[in-house]
Amino acid sequence: MTHDTNLPDTTPHYSFPVMNIHLPDTITCILAGFLLIGIAHAVPVDANQDQAQSPGYAAADARAITHINTSQLQQQISERPDTVLIDVRTPDEIRQLGRIGLYQHINIPRGWLEFRIDDAVPDKHTPVIVYCGLNLRSPPAADLLTSLGYTDVKNYSDGFIKWQEAGLDTYRADKAPLSILYDLPKQVIEGVYTAIGATQPSTYENSGHNNNLSFIIADDAVVVFNAGGSHLIAEALHEEIKKITDLPVKYVVLENAQGHAILGSNYWKSQGARIIAHTHTAELIEQELHPDVVAEDSPGILERARRSLRDKAHKTLVVMPDQTFSDKLVLPVKGRRIELLHLGASHSPDDIQLWLPEERLIISGDFAFNERMLPILHHTDARGWLESWPRLEALEPAIIIPGHGDVTDLETVRHYTVEYLEYLLEQVTQLIDDGGTLIEAYDIDQNRFLQWKTFRELSRLNAERLFRKLEFE
Repeated sequence: MTHDTNLPDTTPHYSFPVMNIHLPDTITCILAGFLLIGIAHAVPVDANQDQAQSPGYAAADARAITHINTSQLQQQISERPDTVLIDVRTPDEIRQLGRIGLYQHINIPRGWLEFRIDDAVPDKHTPVIVYCGLNLRSPPAADLLTSLGYTDVKNYSDGFIKWQEAGLDTYRADKAPLSILYDLPKQVIEGVYTAIGATQPSTYENSGHNNNLSFIIADDAVVVFNAGGSHLIAEALHEEIKKITDLPVKYVVLENAQGHAILGSNYWKSQGARIIAHTHTAELIEQELHPDVVAEDSPGILERARRSLRDKAHKTLVVMPDQTFSDKLVLPVKGRRIELLHLGASHSPDDIQLWLPEERLIISGDFAFNERMLPILHHTDARGWLESWPRLEALEPAIIIPGHGDVTDLETVRHYTVEYLEYLLEQVTQLIDDGGTLIEAYDIDQNRFLQWKTFRELSRLNAERLFRKLEFE
């Protein structure tokens, strides 16, 4: 075979310090890819320039991808709570930087999108919004989903960085990596602090800090609300208190008999604090101390904590409170009036609240929820909870530290507590009146609450438990 020596040599040539090498096209592409990655890491990217710099952006535009900003994202989530938000960054990026704190959220790295999207979002008519950090990977990701047949895809062009800079809700697996606490205490008003727990079930990763741990500094003492879910959690909270004040912790109040409220009590007792609880809480704790009450197939609070927290349950024990009350107790501290109240039946029959009348601040415990779906437990009296609610309203609190979720106001906890209870009660009652079954209760439409944290864990379970309670009334 002869070669036409007049044809140009199209094989790429690269000069190296020692020799010239003719590289095959495949190797050339690999080297070019590494070169592009190096440039991407070396050159800071301005979010406003992403459209010009993003490879594949022109292709995404060619498919007429809809780009939305932060306010439009918030509007869609409000109007379409079934929207699925997909973060196409890597897990390491999310672990280090966090992610948008909306609940119907999925992480599928851009390189895995075409392989995992069918399982994650099987219905191709589901509204989907994709995003990344700086709008580099999300436009081509949106284009890919459209090419795969998804009919309602939008690209959140502001990206996570702008969302975070705006001070909007973000989620990190651990907000205080140097502490066993999920998050460190923050000041609510002068002398009142709270460490907001993870708005999710207790896990090893959040160390069982999935409720709010609060404390009030009086002139002569510190009052802690909730002992914490383990000896180590209580000790870590105490270390944070010591950074703020030298005053002793004299009183620790247990909001109810749940593990994350009581299991740090033995630490506080070792520090000389007096443990205070509702009379019914003391009865429930006493049952935990009798081994014959705890069956192997139904472990007690301490055993469940040990299984979940493993080494993080070190030194944790169940101990009895030192003092109980039924309706109201004023704590004998100087410089502040601190009232402990039992407003009535709610999430648990023994839920208590801490009220600062002069500051009009209430630590509601599990009487009021924020950000996440409330759980209906086997002992929850949903109708009684609604009957008790006006007592909270009558206090006219200006600031509420709920049992779960961030510090908020009365209108917000009413939405997450009363409105949900009223809706579910209405739906379950109607189902029973119509002769419906327990199986049908699982399918009650709760999609308006899809974006509430713990929706997947609790929505169907709540419907089942409420149906069982009301079925024979």
